[in-house]
Amino acid sequence: MKVLTIRQPYAEMIKEGIKKYEIRSRKTNYRGELYIHSSLAKINKNSNKNLFLGLLENKDLKYGYILCQCNLKDCIYINKEFLKTMNKDAPKNLYKDDCIGYYAWIISDVVLLTKPIAAKGQLGIWNLNS
Repeated sequence: MKVLTIRQPYAEMIKEGIKKYEIRSRKTNYRGELYIHSSLAKINKNSNKNLFLGLLENKDLKYGYILCQCNLKDCIYINKEFLKTMNKDAPKNLYKDDCIGYYAWIISDVVLLTKPIAAKGQLGIWNLNS
């Protein structure tokens, strides 16, 4: 199974259907089934990521688990026009101008796992042999 590790709270936002684009500095040619893994790294209390915790009302964030399955539909270079498209259905302030020049990995068809799978995680798209 192909897996992508993402820091919290972003992994949870994907799982909950709030976040439909994963912003990355590199493009990918991979398309298809992908599992979302929450990083073991904890949130810095002073980070701007804490702003998004309000979108997750009382959710118990899991660290170091594969949380859901999704489809990596496409990978698009982010310019000013595409940034507007990204923000149409997104919560306020989710995608900002500093995303321009990066790549949006478009995520769809999210399915929750009945039982999250404990895993260490890796950089980039990685394989978990189950």
